[in-house]
Amino acid sequence: MALVELARYFNSFEAGVAKSRLDDEGIMSFVFDTNMSWEGMGGVIQIRLMVDEDDLIQARRLLSAASP
Repeated sequence: MALVELARYFNSFEAGVAKSRLDDEGIMSFVFDTNMSWEGMGGVIQIRLMVDEDDLIQARRLLSAASP
């Protein structure tokens, strides 16, 4: 399993919503850098959402379909 970056977020809420969407579709994902992000301070270090490289294309499609 090789993890690749799917997306970056400025707050843990957005990252959590995206992770939940992936979980609901059976795509395992991991949120990195939540303790490094300075939420409320402009999100200096963004939170990364990571997936297995084999799931990357499907995960991108899922999140792009869910975007407004």
